[in-house]
Amino acid sequence: MQLPEAFNRYTRQMMGEQMFAKLTAALNEVPPVSIRLNPKKTVGMVVAEGSRVPWCNEGYYLVQRPQFTFDPLLHSGCYYVQEASSMFITHVLRSLIPQDSAPLSVLDLCAAPGGKSTAALTALPAGSKLISNEPMRQRAKVLGENIAKWGADNCTVTSMFPKEFQAMGELFDVVIADVPCSGEGMFRKDPKAADEWSTDNVERCRKLQRVIVADIWPCLKRGGLMVYSTCTYNTRENEENVGWITASLGAELLQVPTQQEWQIKGSLLDTLQGPVYRFIPGMTKGEGLFMAAMRKDGGDTIEKGVGMKEKGGGLKVVDVQASTAQAESVATEDISYTQALSYLRGEAIVLRPDAPRGIVTVAFQGHPLGPVKNIGTRANNLYPKEWRIKTTHMPDTYSPILKPITRYT
Repeated sequence: MQLPEAFNRYTRQMMGEQMFAKLTAALNEVPPVSIRLNPKKTVGMVVAEGSRVPWCNEGYYLVQRPQFTFDPLLHSGCYYVQEASSMFITHVLRSLIPQDSAPLSVLDLCAAPGGKSTAALTALPAGSKLISNEPMRQRAKVLGENIAKWGADNCTVTSMFPKEFQAMGELFDVVIADVPCSGEGMFRKDPKAADEWSTDNVERCRKLQRVIVADIWPCLKRGGLMVYSTCTYNTRENEENVGWITASLGAELLQVPTQQEWQIKGSLLDTLQGPVYRFIPGMTKGEGLFMAAMRKDGGDTIEKGVGMKEKGGGLKVVDVQASTAQAESVATEDISYTQALSYLRGEAIVLRPDAPRGIVTVAFQGHPLGPVKNIGTRANNLYPKEWRIKTTHMPDTYSPILKPITRYT
């Protein structure tokens, strides 16, 4: 991979020759592929072939990259395709929030396409409420689709800029701020990211990230938790911004327990010695990620204040279509793999002759995909148009990514 020379100079100096050599060698290798299971939908199922992501209970590395588009279980929300380093958010939340904690109000501030939101939903205490927010309207629609498929009834999708939340006051116990960045950690997955990189863009991102954090900071309760992250390497957007947050906003950096074999690195800036977490390809098995956890005002615990119901008015909610439409469905009918692909393409299908008439939920291997209107001779497709598979090529056979647990008696 041809990397910008300015990036090479800066990153070599920042990391040192040995770490930089491991990074650049890894960027020329095939990236690992990983998925994160939905524990509510995969009881009795296992990954057909893969190994565990050590910092995420639900995460698995796959042996090779399958054609995810053609797996109905992906569309039913049984799993989410997510880069392994980003799954560290589950470990951070589980480490810093007792699982017997009272329900929390949580904001994922820059949430599209939904990886960290769906991860957070599995790691938060029972009864917690998540606002999954994306300022860009088109990206918010994609976010809404992924949240709907995940099956999260305790999550509301919004499309607001950080400053718009300020009218609601100190609303959140936890804010996840996966801020827009220069995307250096995307170089291996998206070569265009390297072509678009520049020192000017790094500087623009650094300034924007500070504005975003400053705008949302008044909405975090005293003693509340902020998880700041980027998918970039440079210290300008990472350590320097964390230093600014602690110095200017009064945040306290928090320690997250890790294992030595995970090979997660700490601060690469001499002036910031507090705990931060760097995932570097060639050392950790994943893409580039920086993450830091901070507590507001140095409080020991979250100060419980007015709940989300009382102060949550004024949210700009994105209309999320429920793919299963089970409230209107009179029955559920399991369909074959070929039928499932036809359904996901938006085509009419034919159910068994004695299937109920009217609105029926179709499912693959017991996992709901969405509604049809069965009139007998055919079942008219009611799957949302914007969710449909658009490719005309379809595989002949099904290669399962998940399979039922085999029990021996």
